[in-house]
Amino acid sequence: MSDLLAGPAAAAGLAVYGADAVDRSAPASARDALVTRGVPAALAAKDPTLWGPEAEATAKARLGWLDTHLRSRELLPQLAELTEELADLDHVVLAGMGGSSLAPEVIARTLGRPLTVLDTTDPGQVRAALADRLERTVVVISSKSGSTVETDSHRRVYWQAFLDAGMTEAEAARHFVAVTDPNSSLAETAAEMGVVTIFADPEVGGRYSALTAFGLVPAALAGAEVMALLDDAEALGGALGRDRDNPGLALGAALAAAATTGRDKVALVPDGTGIDGLGDWVEQLLAESTGKAGVGILPVVVESPRAPGGGGPDVLTVSYGGALTAGDVPGGGGNPDVAVNGPLGAHFLTWEYATAIAGVVLGVDPFDQPNVTESKENTSRILASGPPAETPSFVEGAIEVYAPPAAPGDLAGVLRWLLDGLGDDGYLAVLAYLDRQADAAMAGLRPLLAEAAGRPVTFGWGPRFLHSTGQYHKGGPQVGSFLQVTGAVAEDLPVPGRPYTFGELQAAQAAGDRQALAGRERPVLRLHLTERAAGVAQLLDAAGRTRT
Repeated sequence: MSDLLAGPAAAAGLAVYGADAVDRSAPASARDALVTRGVPAALAAKDPTLWGPEAEATAKARLGWLDTHLRSRELLPQLAELTEELADLDHVVLAGMGGSSLAPEVIARTLGRPLTVLDTTDPGQVRAALADRLERTVVVISSKSGSTVETDSHRRVYWQAFLDAGMTEAEAARHFVAVTDPNSSLAETAAEMGVVTIFADPEVGGRYSALTAFGLVPAALAGAEVMALLDDAEALGGALGRDRDNPGLALGAALAAAATTGRDKVALVPDGTGIDGLGDWVEQLLAESTGKAGVGILPVVVESPRAPGGGGPDVLTVSYGGALTAGDVPGGGGNPDVAVNGPLGAHFLTWEYATAIAGVVLGVDPFDQPNVTESKENTSRILASGPPAETPSFVEGAIEVYAPPAAPGDLAGVLRWLLDGLGDDGYLAVLAYLDRQADAAMAGLRPLLAEAAGRPVTFGWGPRFLHSTGQYHKGGPQVGSFLQVTGAVAEDLPVPGRPYTFGELQAAQAAGDRQALAGRERPVLRLHLTERAAGVAQLLDAAGRTRT
């Protein structure tokens, strides 16, 4: 703990504790090498050559996040006016995936504002959102490209629901706000619908867009004071070109030093000091930015400082939280390697800068996502041709088990078999294509399996994780094993104007991702819950028995 407390890198109320000790533990200091090359100043000046010639074109168009907080101030009067105009619509629904939804969810949770995030194709979860105060709902349709299939499906089903409720098209249009890039397909569609459109900064990629319109519009409509986020980021911005007292440099160098010396998994641990859910946002930022070309940093979001899976010989433990007060100990009483504490707006900018720094050291382009489209293409093909015929290996209670021939023939046994195959450098990813509200208990599977495995275990709701860790699963180190959980659909929901339902889309996305993982010859175990509540309880019980 003495290393953690000594000499934090601090600026503008945000401090990174323990980073120097992690960096010094490597054979050569990553921070010193970066400083020698002039990287901190070059990154602050938006030098697109830092990640090599192949990444230069992408980087040149994607470095606006470094000062987007300054340009985003121009949105504040528009947001104030829009919030006043829509004051009677007090149920804010955000329809967006990945970078379009994760940051505003963190903002709303941290600031205690109500926001319904719709980042799913599960028909039960979509149906529940539609049934909640429809006449008082404003839907923020958020997509950088406008072509995101999940978000387009949400737009279609809400539009139809408003019309079915007796609204005219003009009245229905008032219940939408579109957030997108200029000249996107969504911008064109929103204009045709008569929907208010707010344009985001086109020089910022999705996972770096927390302080653009993608993060600010839904948060502001939900009642969050977003100007404070911009103030916090602006206060920190001046430190990002410095060689010392630069929290982003310290954090990025620590992440890179650990990853290049055998600790390429990062446990993200909330310390309970006021930042709620940041780990989910950092997970996408790190995994999608670094997990490619066979290298990368795997984020492992854990529930608390003492939750299983937060440590290990190949794990760097990083806690996060709000600004500390007198007497507070970094890490919230746990024992992390690194602790990051400060205001939320400064967190966003610090982690973005640190991720870009880590990309320099790892030699990867932190702004592309070359493997994300693979599962999307598989999904489209399956929707057109129908799902592949599959026969379960065995059925136990409310669970159909689809396993390789060598696996045992009972549920607890097949889970133990999957865990035993992880090896010394492997990880398990639990991929739950379920309703993250009604089936929320499924998240309890992660700590049970992490305790049983003694290895890093991640948990993702599908298809949400396809826009996050899905890139790492396919492009990062091929050491992952995968447990996919799907569920029977009790009552499906059509996607208006499309030849498929939400249930069919969800099933196709799960099948498409299975194909992408199996094509890399990675272990994939699928469990299908024929009755969801009973299946979740049965699975949790079986996971608990794997620990004995």
